[in-house]
Amino acid sequence: MHDALVQLLQGPRPATAAVLPLIERLEAEFPCDLNRPRDLEQLTGVWELRWSSGRQPYLQPQPWLENLQVLRPERGAGLNLLRGRGPLAGFGGVAVEAALTLQPPQRVQVRFCRGGWIGPAVGPLQARLFREVQQTFPAWLDITVLDDRLRLCRGNTGTVFALLRRQDLDPAVVLPTPGETAAAP
Repeated sequence: MHDALVQLLQGPRPATAAVLPLIERLEAEFPCDLNRPRDLEQLTGVWELRWSSGRQPYLQPQPWLENLQVLRPERGAGLNLLRGRGPLAGFGGVAVEAALTLQPPQRVQVRFCRGGWIGPAVGPLQARLFREVQQTFPAWLDITVLDDRLRLCRGNTGTVFALLRRQDLDPAVVLPTPGETAAAP
């Protein structure tokens, strides 16, 4: 069941009729618990959105676009990043930074702080043009299933998300701690 879902998510456009029943079964059989140290460790990483029940265009996987979510719960930080795929990734993307608060067993409270553009990296330097975001509503994600490859979640608006870990991207590079040098994600 797990491997079947991962395989579907690796394809170009997984069908809701195939994906949603697998998600529901995995949620029932393998619930995440952020009180467990292993689950908490697995949350850290760069995750790519591969399927969503949301209708917004930016929540639908596109062959030319990466929809990444960087989570660094040890820092209480997250980043949503939309950027071109492949060679286009180096030109930067649109990003929103967030403060994260864990509320185990599954909830992650999200407060969006700043948003803007992340430019291309030139050596150790990278342009970041951000402004403050005025979040007018409480936001959260329930992390329902979590392992080394797969993260399933449900958002505060009822949207279901399926993400795959991007082993090729380092969360400390994409979302550096203040004072760290940002390199090209």
